[in-house]
Amino acid sequence: MTHAEAAHRIAQLSKEINYHNQLYYQESRTEISDYEFDQLLEELVKLEKQFPDLLKSDSPSQRVGGTITKEFQTVEHEYRMLSLGNTYTIEDLKAFDERVIKGLGHTNYEYFCEMKFDGVAISLVYENGHLVRAVTRGDGTKGDDVTANVKTIRNIPLTIKAANVPAKFEVRGEIFLPLKEFEKINAERELNGEALLANPRNAASGTLKMQDSSVVAKRRLNCYFYQLLGDTIGVTKHDEAIHLIESWGFNVSPTYQKAKNIDEVLDYIEKWREMRFSLPLDTDGVVLKINDYDQREELGFTAKIPRWAIAYKYKAESAETELLSITYQVGRTGAITPVANLAPVHLAGTTVKRASLHNANEIERLDIHERDFVFVEKGGEIIPKITAVNPSRRKPGAKPIQYIDTCPECGSKLIRKEGEAKHYCPNASGCPPQVLGRIEHFVSKRAMDIDSLGTERIRALIDQGFIRNYADIYDLETKQTELLGLEMSQDQYEREATGLLYISLEKALFSLTESISFKQIQDFLSETAHLTLKEQLRAFQAQVRAWKKKVPANVGMIDYLLQNLSQHEELMKVEDYVPVAVVLEIFLGRRVSFEKILEASKKHGTVHMILLELDLDLPSEITERIKKLKANTFQEGVISNMMEGIFKSKEQPFEKVLFALGIRNIGENTAQLLARHFGSIENLQAASPEQLLEINGVGETLVHSIHEFFAQPENLDHIARLKAHGLKFEIEQRESTQLGNALAGKKILASGKLQNFKRDEIVDFVQAHGGQYLSSVSKNLDFIIEGEEMGPSKKEKAQKLGVPLISEEEFMKMVNG
Repeated sequence: MTHAEAAHRIAQLSKEINYHNQLYYQESRTEISDYEFDQLLEELVKLEKQFPDLLKSDSPSQRVGGTITKEFQTVEHEYRMLSLGNTYTIEDLKAFDERVIKGLGHTNYEYFCEMKFDGVAISLVYENGHLVRAVTRGDGTKGDDVTANVKTIRNIPLTIKAANVPAKFEVRGEIFLPLKEFEKINAERELNGEALLANPRNAASGTLKMQDSSVVAKRRLNCYFYQLLGDTIGVTKHDEAIHLIESWGFNVSPTYQKAKNIDEVLDYIEKWREMRFSLPLDTDGVVLKINDYDQREELGFTAKIPRWAIAYKYKAESAETELLSITYQVGRTGAITPVANLAPVHLAGTTVKRASLHNANEIERLDIHERDFVFVEKGGEIIPKITAVNPSRRKPGAKPIQYIDTCPECGSKLIRKEGEAKHYCPNASGCPPQVLGRIEHFVSKRAMDIDSLGTERIRALIDQGFIRNYADIYDLETKQTELLGLEMSQDQYEREATGLLYISLEKALFSLTESISFKQIQDFLSETAHLTLKEQLRAFQAQVRAWKKKVPANVGMIDYLLQNLSQHEELMKVEDYVPVAVVLEIFLGRRVSFEKILEASKKHGTVHMILLELDLDLPSEITERIKKLKANTFQEGVISNMMEGIFKSKEQPFEKVLFALGIRNIGENTAQLLARHFGSIENLQAASPEQLLEINGVGETLVHSIHEFFAQPENLDHIARLKAHGLKFEIEQRESTQLGNALAGKKILASGKLQNFKRDEIVDFVQAHGGQYLSSVSKNLDFIIEGEEMGPSKKEKAQKLGVPLISEEEFMKMVNG
């Protein structure tokens, strides 16, 4: 491609990418997939690298980030970022209006109303049309400079090309993580076994403070702007300023409105009380400001807040509904979390069917009884919470909720440590969710790097009894035929406290009906989420008639489901799910007793495994129907791909294998240090506490973890099996690259945090320059590189032995001359 062709293509790509950014961020719609968008961006980056003179400061490629910031610089705001006074009552708003009248001496003023968004306040400074600085609110006087991160937000202009733009101005706004992006990130984190983000506001704040701006770029932060500041902005009213920044390309929420008086403000508040839930982000109220800047000047400020603005906050909404049941979730660490299943109720713009109960103390504090009517509130958290019960509606003879005493996943007796609110499952080696966490660590990229074994596949293999520990992974090579047909996804299943297996209603309806697509069923259930289960099933029958899709057969099958559910009223109700046994009874009822189906559905985690136990000879028509009930299954291609990844992982070096074992307190760098120092797993196992403590970076806690790990017979058994499968448990001698002789003959140790090196990198660096790296303080050392937070005991020992301490800067000068 010639220079001219490249210039033309770059301009074309920039225009196209900016267009799609505009669609996504300003209009909340898309015309191309994420993959297609990424391809356009990749082509642009490639061309700009090939022709660097064609790279412009406002190119869309500058949104991808990449810089690592050690710390954020503190910057003083040119104009203070003040907080607003808050009120929760109409009376307080009217009192505020009376103070405005008193302050101005007349009623000739108007308000500017806008939604109060739950995000992170940001100040952007532009000079000569270019974004030069982005600063957080901080304490209102000073904030953190997060310019590199803010530049990755695709709807924030990097340059302003409009006419008559002031030489310098400041705009303020609220950075937020759209609710859809928040849910997407949490879904991915859940899949990866990571802790879920608490709410979109915290997620946006945390993202903005990330060190790596390329990571920030991947989270689709957005921003609404609400203020223009500067000495020569050329406007005298707030609505004029808002129209101006809109014309310059800044994203302004379309929710604003002028109000002639306080009554119109109150109308605005009522208008948005419900409508706000349709917005792409959380709102916690309404802000009203005097529109005229001269009148604002006249009203002035108190010590902390302006007298010309106030925020009205909506109270947290509460709703009353019936508690149907409580299910108990087991986390990766064994912690038990109770979740309330509720009769559907409309709350804060959504239909709520579940609420958090936190722990046994909370259930006891609330005095919850079976089938109580409870009050539910929805704050900014992931799921709503129960705040109280209504004892006046309690059913006669209702029993208090008894917290479970055994693990719903593995049946182990639960424990509760003194002073802790949570119950835990102690069966770390056999409880499926806990086993999942350890195996995920073992196969992770930084450990054994078996990327063909993702969370979904691991969970399926654990739940169906194929793997219980990481050594079992290497036995899968002999079980390939048995893996064929196993269900891969567990998302459609739910277990209740007795261990009974439930399946999603959408899957149940998909298997029971013919000629109706899964998408049609999903859409129908989404639209009727506010109905109870029986109401939904009756409504679905009516919809089948309207669709005219095999009406007699499909309506008849739903009748069977309704009959079976009513016959087994004793089974716990879980909203959006039905017992697997109730559905299978429709298909298998004449061939096997309901009791047998029920028992099998308490033992197994998938329809596939239940059918394997029942071992029935089924006609092809029923087999095909039941296949629709299952999740995606392991096929030959998937199995082959897994085996290839498992086989390849045997090439991983000892330090990676050691890290993969998951010995508590051994991180990636410590694993490398220990592997290099001891050379083999046998030497590490045989090391005395004194030998371990000699190593820089090893303390008493780590020594205890290592000895505790090797004291457990099952860990030794796993290591023996892994060895038999050919995994590497001793260091491979590699020739180190020689970079120079500046450190020839010198014996060196580094202690504390270094700026230029990770712990393992300093060892390689010393050796590559001819030096010898020692692992502990001794009189043989020529010097110690003193990093930040060097241990006082090491320092004292070095001084007693007369070993010189030098700074990292002095060390670098020594090497580089």
